[in-house]
Amino acid sequence: MGAIRPTLVKTVARQLYEKYEVNLSKDFIHNKEIVNKALPDASKKLKNLVAGYVTTYWKNKKMPKKRKEPEAEEFSM
Repeated sequence: MGAIRPTLVKTVARQLYEKYEVNLSKDFIHNKEIVNKALPDASKKLKNLVAGYVTTYWKNKKMPKKRKEPEAEEFSM
């Protein structure tokens, strides 16, 4: 089962990703520092949720998933 995140977290994370895309990485701690600078008035929980989603979002954007090649079955009569 996947994590269910509120719309607010996703919206803020996507906006931060668009604005700070160059500075973000796959490292949660590094992204958390950037989120702390960008959202100084937010609660600690919200900052952690946003940093976590930014990290996941970054990984999905930068590292495309490897698709399995369907293996063709040999058919003989």
